[in-house]
Amino acid sequence: MTRVAFYGGSFNPPHVAHVLACAYLLSAMDVDRVLVVPVFRHAFEKPLAPFEHRVEMCRRAVAWLPGVEVSSVESELETPSLTLRTLEHLRARHPDWSLRLVVGSDVLFEARKWHAFERICQIAPPLVLGRVGYPHADAPVAVLPEVSSTRIRELVASESEKELAHLLPRSVLAYVLEQGLYR
Repeated sequence: MTRVAFYGGSFNPPHVAHVLACAYLLSAMDVDRVLVVPVFRHAFEKPLAPFEHRVEMCRRAVAWLPGVEVSSVESELETPSLTLRTLEHLRARHPDWSLRLVVGSDVLFEARKWHAFERICQIAPPLVLGRVGYPHADAPVAVLPEVSSTRIRELVASESEKELAHLLPRSVLAYVLEQGLYR
């Protein structure tokens, strides 16, 4: 069985903490691959940059990391995107995969909002990553840096490129600026 960490999210845009999470998963967790899966249409109706842009930004962000793949699988599925639906689809398509769901410790406080979170955990037991301000017994000591996609979008809109250079991978920042995203 190939051990695959399913790392879903808005990635609006993908930032350095997302990249660090992938590197951490591959180096410290018991996984063979990380599958980065941008949400096609958010279940909670959050406004998002177009899907194709978010997929491309994810590809650029993790291109240098062997063992990390970006999937556009959610574009093939019914909307809104539901983690359970995506995991069931992947499990049917790849019966040789042993799936684990990557979640930040902050997300566990919102698990009751998810569709069938208990079933999700049966299919893909969570791998919990520590987030600042959200201690959790299942989270490792390592904590991801406090980086917010919301703050990044605000900085892009205000043209604060100097601060952005520390929050976004260079290739993602270049893409955001080239495409005029988040203005």
